[in-house]
Amino acid sequence: MKALKVDHIGIAVKNLDETLKFYTEALGLELHGTETVEEQKVKVAFLPVGDTEVELLESTSPDGPIAKFIEKKGEGIQHIAFKVENIEEAIEYMKEKGFRMIDEKPRYGAGGAKIAFMHPKSSHGVLVELSERK
Repeated sequence: MKALKVDHIGIAVKNLDETLKFYTEALGLELHGTETVEEQKVKVAFLPVGDTEVELLESTSPDGPIAKFIEKKGEGIQHIAFKVENIEEAIEYMKEKGFRMIDEKPRYGAGGAKIAFMHPKSSHGVLVELSERK
């Protein structure tokens, strides 16, 4: 298994509309759409930067994972996602190497990706997402 590139950087935010102003007006990034992922209780905005993306994440529920993250750590970088060629093979590879996975099977992610998260205890405190997009 080899990570092909940084697919995106996920940033937890309290207010998507306010945060978008900074990224579009101050940094000149272009919004390429938003999506609500009901399963993860999150609204996502996509801002491409070169061949990667900034992914802004706003919770749609007070008990969602992004709301819990912000409550515990405040707004900021929540995860880094690496593109992989085959998500199922990547998950098995990580498990075989002894890395702890939060997701042992792929699940639906924003933008039509198949994703799986590694436990931060296996990746030195960083929430790592493996992402396969066609």
